[in-house]
Amino acid sequence: MPGVKTNERPGTKAVLRHGSLSAFKAREVLDLIRGKDADRAAEILANSQREAARVVGKVLASAVANAVANDGLEAEELYVAACFADEGATLKRWRPRARGRATRIRKRTCHITVIVARMDEDRLRQRERRNTTVATAQRSKRVAASRRARREARQSAASEGQSSDRESQMASSDSPAEADQIPVAHVVETGQQPVAEQSSESEPQGDPAEPVAEQSSESEPQGDPAEPVAEQSGPAEHLAPADDDGSDG
Repeated sequence: MPGVKTNERPGTKAVLRHGSLSAFKAREVLDLIRGKDADRAAEILANSQREAARVVGKVLASAVANAVANDGLEAEELYVAACFADEGATLKRWRPRARGRATRIRKRTCHITVIVARMDEDRLRQRERRNTTVATAQRSKRVAASRRARREARQSAASEGQSSDRESQMASSDSPAEADQIPVAHVVETGQQPVAEQSSESEPQGDPAEPVAEQSSESEPQGDPAEPVAEQSGPAEHLAPADDDGSDG
């Protein structure tokens, strides 16, 4: 007893009549999606480079839409139960050639049929387990990546802290005044008070705002500078003129 014919299989179908491509080209694409899940078949057709894949993809989308709208099925539970392409009418055309001859051109067409049906329970359970495994693996990868990122962030922060501590230690060793200071942690533990810094330079006494009066090295003249200074005469005996003739006065 023969089995169920291809066009008599149960399910929801969509048919394209008189498609403008040959049945041979359509069959090569239909072989890729036969028996696949509906969503997986759509992905295969979307990534195919053939022109027939675009036409078959539209027929598959129409079949899935018919199953959801007319039969009330879930799109995630559908698979391609059957798909085939029949030859359609062939258009005869003529092309002129040399010496008054003509060559026949055959423009072939085809009828594409896609049937989708609901998967059985065993296949649905297998698909659910597969999806759960894939989801778990993806979640594990995300968790591992996040942990790795946090670990790298902590390591970078620690390395930056060590470099900053090293720079502060080098700066403290370069300045002796800061090296003599007692750390706060040491003061808290031992109770020792930090020693106040002593300035090496002595501060000026008095009010720095008041200017210091300048002292002139030259002594100022006494009295009125306009009046001439009287010449001081020597002893009286030197003032009397001497007689030229030598006679006493």
